[in-house]
Amino acid sequence: MRTEFLRLPAVASLAVLFSLLGIPAHAQQAYVGRYDVYAGFADIDSPALGLNEQGFHAQAGMNPKRWLSFGADYSAGSGSQLLTTNLLPAALQAQINAAQAGYIALGLLPQTYHLAVPTDASTQTFAFGPQLADRHYSRLTLFVRPSLGALRERAVPHPADPFQKVIVAQLAPAGFKLDWTGFYGLGGGGDFALSKHVGVRAQMDFVYNHPFNDILANGRWTFRYSIGPSFHFGSNAASARKGSRTP
Repeated sequence: MRTEFLRLPAVASLAVLFSLLGIPAHAQQAYVGRYDVYAGFADIDSPALGLNEQGFHAQAGMNPKRWLSFGADYSAGSGSQLLTTNLLPAALQAQINAAQAGYIALGLLPQTYHLAVPTDASTQTFAFGPQLADRHYSRLTLFVRPSLGALRERAVPHPADPFQKVIVAQLAPAGFKLDWTGFYGLGGGGDFALSKHVGVRAQMDFVYNHPFNDILANGRWTFRYSIGPSFHFGSNAASARKGSRTP
């Protein structure tokens, strides 16, 4: 319930911003800052793992044209999950289930026991690339981008009983697991101008990734929801096509 509650503001904010599509297009944007930066709240959700992480999201970009930008993207979040045998490859599942059955037969575990190791996780994402923008509305910019980059994830299991300690010692001898992997997908959202240089941005990305492929059987789709203030400054990219001077 806690993670669902924390995720609600991000999802609701996206819905509100996208509802602004009904705003009449009185005029195209007269000012498009050459540079922009963004920092906001991020919710990183991997439903297949039951892992939800809250943190922050930052972006910095340059707009060489009113419809095209290039930038860097970074986000970080942390959360917790339960590591269960159904997430593991079949061969590893079989080994753990056999060991579990042996413990149960010796009376060391209850008959209804199922392995579920509490695990803390922290995730960082790094990306760089292009973004396409639609500035048809005077105060609303819509954008879409490929989401290509690298993901760094650190997992720290907290075994709660002797059997879990034995399994964790085999899967994570150092007491934690750390991995880098690539990801790919799509992202997009909207930026609503509060003034010439300040706006509020809401966006979502969905990407495929597969960290810890030595112990996790399958890759996963990860969703990132983000909202926060954006800042626009520098010469006017919108005036470049007209040969006019920066306002």
